[in-house]
Amino acid sequence: MSIPERGAGPSLRELAQQALSSTEAGYDLLAPKFDHTPFRTPDAVIERTLAVAGEVDDALDLCCGTGAALVQLLPRTRRRLVGVDLSQGMLDEARRRLGLLAGSAAAAAPRVELVKSDVFAVDLDAAFDLVTCFGAFGHIPTDREVDFVRVIRRALRPGGRFVFVTSERPPILSKSYLVSKAFNAAMRVRNAIVSPPFIMYYLTFVLPEVARLLRWEGFEVDVKTEVSFDRPFEALRVVVATRRG
Repeated sequence: MSIPERGAGPSLRELAQQALSSTEAGYDLLAPKFDHTPFRTPDAVIERTLAVAGEVDDALDLCCGTGAALVQLLPRTRRRLVGVDLSQGMLDEARRRLGLLAGSAAAAAPRVELVKSDVFAVDLDAAFDLVTCFGAFGHIPTDREVDFVRVIRRALRPGGRFVFVTSERPPILSKSYLVSKAFNAAMRVRNAIVSPPFIMYYLTFVLPEVARLLRWEGFEVDVKTEVSFDRPFEALRVVVATRRG
């Protein structure tokens, strides 16, 4: 079922206002127009990624935003589906999207919960078969990636899977690497002179570093090279990290 259009994308003024806000306040401001920005993970990327996961009993989508992945997780989840996000504005949009599907058979199957929380405060021990996260790794500071992975491991039952997309770290002299480093430098300057900070960085949670981290933290890691994406997302890789007992 398609989701109706709602307004146009944000103006440059609105994007600037978001950038000068905290992470939470910035997404509250952007939420009504977020689905019309390039920051939103495309449906096709989510669909091909979740196809790897198949059907599960209980699923958790971290940093769920406006619910793009939740909508596609609904028909794949038999009992319980939980979305967590720091921004109440984004959760309100997710609730609206899910409400549009309330009359469908897919929406009637699992119990759906939307939770406002910092991702590092999530405390759902061994409750899920599947954890997902789309388009939010730039909001996880590199010095807290270990904490993030440990939240995911605690949330999964033994044998449960963390399924996500990321990319390989680009070559140091490539355009994408240099542009990303310049953006990160600008964000560090912004956060040094403007308070509260807005946490958004590129080149985070990428391969091969993230695979090593996940293995160290008790996961088996399988990079699904057979899953491909259309341009301009051909560099993305689906990763399935399975919690060891």
